[in-house]
Amino acid sequence: MVSAVATQTVADWSDSEDTSVALIVQVSRGDESALAQLYDRTNSLVYGLALRIVRDPSAAEDIMLEVYLQVWRTAQSFDAARGTVSSWLVTLVRSRAIDWLRSRQARRANLSQPLDDAPILRDHRPNPEQVNQEADRARFVRKAMAGLAPGQRRAIELAYFSGLSQSEIASQTGLPLGTVKTRIRLGMIQLREVLGPYAEGL
Repeated sequence: MVSAVATQTVADWSDSEDTSVALIVQVSRGDESALAQLYDRTNSLVYGLALRIVRDPSAAEDIMLEVYLQVWRTAQSFDAARGTVSSWLVTLVRSRAIDWLRSRQARRANLSQPLDDAPILRDHRPNPEQVNQEADRARFVRKAMAGLAPGQRRAIELAYFSGLSQSEIASQTGLPLGTVKTRIRLGMIQLREVLGPYAEGL
């Protein structure tokens, strides 16, 4: 009886790993629905590990989304002969989490330095330079949006420009809710990376 249970457990694990590998292959071909399925299967592992390392729920969620964005971009580099999908994800999480911890330490070091000058009061009314900066920002946003995958761009347009909820987007597009969430999250991360200093409001 024990050996039968053990055999079934190994078989289940093997089937699960084969499915994960198949999803990675589909992701490497640009299949967003495969990424959404992989996210649904593995996000508890990824988030849980990130949270244990950084001990900050918000940061752990950001790290989780960055990991899946990296999976989307580098799925072709995955080699099943070198390890499982889970072990690959764990490696990605650890790398991102360590980077976050180092960045936090650097920020704390900067904040601990004394300020030499008192704050300068500024006139925050729009001036020609600010108007020009806003125009530049709008151009950057349009260019960044154009660089997104079509599915990500459509989901973000419906969410932020049409004001639809994620459930409403899923209903309107006929996509699973998980796919809609993944597209919006990954698209927003990519926008933040592309826009850089213009991305504070995203």
